[in-house]
Amino acid sequence: MDRYHATSGFTPRLFGIAPAALVGLDKILQKEGTVLKKCTLPRVFFLILAWAISSGATAEVSVSPGGVVRWPGAGIDRCGQAGEVWDADGDACWYPIDLLASEGDLQLSRWRQGRKETTNVRVSPYPYEVQHITLEDDSQVNLSAADLARVREENQRIGALWALSTPRRFELPLSAPLESLPEGGRFGSRRFFNNQPRSPHTGADYSAAAGEPVLAVADGMVVLADDFFFSGGSVFLDHGAGLISMYFHLRELAVEQGSEVRRGEVIGSVGQTGRATGPHLHLGLRWRGARVDPSLLLAPLDQIPTISE
Repeated sequence: MDRYHATSGFTPRLFGIAPAALVGLDKILQKEGTVLKKCTLPRVFFLILAWAISSGATAEVSVSPGGVVRWPGAGIDRCGQAGEVWDADGDACWYPIDLLASEGDLQLSRWRQGRKETTNVRVSPYPYEVQHITLEDDSQVNLSAADLARVREENQRIGALWALSTPRRFELPLSAPLESLPEGGRFGSRRFFNNQPRSPHTGADYSAAAGEPVLAVADGMVVLADDFFFSGGSVFLDHGAGLISMYFHLRELAVEQGSEVRRGEVIGSVGQTGRATGPHLHLGLRWRGARVDPSLLLAPLDQIPTISE
């Protein structure tokens, strides 16, 4: 059998391993004084494969904060990220990336036939614009003690939803929340209210006439339906597999907590309640606790960053 000669310039893609990853392997082997030129090809193959499995090869996929990554492949049993493990969705793992995820490499995992595989994606720098909003009612910016106590209590009620774990009931892409959906915007924008910095915008805003019906993006259960200080009339739906959709600033609520809803069902109407400067729908999504851009899950799936099998 022909001998295999390796040098620091040998960085071809092998079994989905990015060139940068093999450069790292080559440097490690040289540092340790390993000489591959005496190795047969099968020996080189197993060296590289063992290293890739143990360390997680670098994937040439970049994702914005608030994005989603798909990793398809046959025979996937489970998926994992940041210590959390969940069942695969058919032939793919889906990884939501939180809006405030730190820039840099992020390791993802999956299991096929009991064997763990890992890879990395690159979280890009925070790309979203700054938004300045002026409110005439300063009490919605500088809260009174009573309002602040109310907001804290509301945040506890809402925050408890992110830990829900129920069977998956949705299909992607999601259904539009309005019959005629305009282009949404402002997701991730760093907001200043009356020149005071506040939390980034974690949903997408859609301009619509007051009273226009608001529709469920997928089958689910109403886990919260109430009036809140900032979001006004609000409905939260649990779609299973850690996905929660939320609809804010509603004028009327057409559902109650505990109700079952179907994809496309009317759950309320567009309004201007809470802290809002005009009638519109704020659609937010939390997937496994991560704040993700709703437009990504409303769009064709081929627009989702995908890691090669």
